[in-house]
Amino acid sequence: MSMLDPRTLTVLITGATSGIGAATARRFASAGARVVAVGRRAERLAALTAEFGDLILPLEFDVRDEAATFAAIASLPAPFDAYNVVFANAGLALGLEPTHEADLDDWRTMVETNITGMLYTVRATLPAMVARKQGHLVFTGSVAGDFAYPGANVYGATKAFVKQFSLNVWADLSGSGVRVTNIEPGLTETEFSVVRFAGDQSRAEKIYTGVDAMTGEDIAEQVFFACTQPRHVNINRIQSMAAQQGFAALTVKRNPA
Repeated sequence: MSMLDPRTLTVLITGATSGIGAATARRFASAGARVVAVGRRAERLAALTAEFGDLILPLEFDVRDEAATFAAIASLPAPFDAYNVVFANAGLALGLEPTHEADLDDWRTMVETNITGMLYTVRATLPAMVARKQGHLVFTGSVAGDFAYPGANVYGATKAFVKQFSLNVWADLSGSGVRVTNIEPGLTETEFSVVRFAGDQSRAEKIYTGVDAMTGEDIAEQVFFACTQPRHVNINRIQSMAAQQGFAALTVKRNPA
């Protein structure tokens, strides 16, 4: 059976003003899909709208705000209210300090965005797709949800939550007509590290020095692939790494001689 025509898709994307979200919005819109672009930066939403015109519906709100999230979804005008892909992508990492030195506000922000905001997005959008018996729920996870590394304490834990939640949602929805996919990137050069290091550009750039990292466009292509599969195919997970990245060896902290 042939791949889905992207022109039949209406894609709601959170975190659409930067990185993977912005790249995914552009990937779908350039293929003729309608896109509901959700973000907090009005000027970037306006730029997307200027680029693609009527294919983009900008929605400015914070996914951590339950009332704003539900109100915005309820207010969608036709034909954008008939969304059949929801990409719960909004998320971030803050800091790389060890657990005993980490900033509680950073932890709180990561949990509220990566978990709570994601849950609001899903709960606000999923019932309509289930009622229509057609849709696709896509998450942005991370290799950090499987592989621990120093300083990823709460960030990695939030992505482990996303991974398991996506699988549990699929257990609920299999056979419903709504598909579920978790996208789990490794090293990807976007604004991710700039945010993680509170705007320290030089520190962020060091993460990618000497490495041909993946890009937001690379990950957007994976989302596009999963969402344009024939409707009888569900891609449970896509985990990817830059070709220069790998699994860390187990560490042994030895006593001094």
